[in-house]
Amino acid sequence: MTMDGTPGLNNGRAFTLAGLDKAELRILLARSNRHGALRLAIHAGLIAVLGWCILAKVPFWPVLLLPQGTLLIFLFAPLHECIHRTAFRSRWCNDVVAALCGWLLLLPPAWFRYFHLNHHRFTSDPARDPELAVAKPRNRPVYLMHLTGLAVWGAQLQALLGSTHGRAEDDFIPQKARNRVALEARWCLALYIIAFAAAGEQLLWVWVVPAFLGQPFLRAFLLAEHMDCPKTTDMLANSRTTSTTAALRFIAWNMSYHAEHHTLPAVPFHQLPAFHRLTQAHLKFRQNGYLNFHRELCRKL
Repeated sequence: MTMDGTPGLNNGRAFTLAGLDKAELRILLARSNRHGALRLAIHAGLIAVLGWCILAKVPFWPVLLLPQGTLLIFLFAPLHECIHRTAFRSRWCNDVVAALCGWLLLLPPAWFRYFHLNHHRFTSDPARDPELAVAKPRNRPVYLMHLTGLAVWGAQLQALLGSTHGRAEDDFIPQKARNRVALEARWCLALYIIAFAAAGEQLLWVWVVPAFLGQPFLRAFLLAEHMDCPKTTDMLANSRTTSTTAALRFIAWNMSYHAEHHTLPAVPFHQLPAFHRLTQAHLKFRQNGYLNFHRELCRKL
């Protein structure tokens, strides 16, 4: 069903993973270095081209800051895939790309892996889902503030600095991993200092300002994933799949198939459309477009 309660497709039978035959499941779970490398090359290549145009100050270059920021902030998508180690078949490739994307987004991957896997384990549980630490908007002023992403930047910076000093208080990080999380945070902070000391002004225009401009688009995208879905362990009910354009599916690495992702997180991004075809009749919450989602949400606020 959509946010307004319109029933979605359902053939009356519950979907179960046990209903998939082994050959079908093997195809769905097949990770691919080729698919991951191609998607990353295009995504990163677009960022590099726009970055060069901004640094070269081509005519009307400030107009490029927004698309640059959108592409940059959606590096959250390959980070997310690599946290699950599904973007590539190679574990090494997943970990290297996660480190690069996490550094660019103020999200050290070791910390974020524990954060995100606990989100999967306790989806929509008010006491244990770490994504709920930043409250979902319940009125329009809070909604608009949420979209700025300022609260998210602040929370990420606080987590980074807390980890750097070995004072991370996040319950989702096991005691045995705290030293590794702290070491990674210190390396990230050191690299930030070195990078801005070497090329601060250039990085301001190709990275920092665009990332702040692009963050609202990621906030708007992510808000649709679980907002107003019921607090249940049924992954086809506590997450929303949203139909969108091919371009957005591309830069989001198919994260719009979110109920499918929560149902079986081991399915790599390039197989999510195929998994969607198997699960679409059983999805409890489907939305036709992100603009429609936000239009309906604003009516409720």
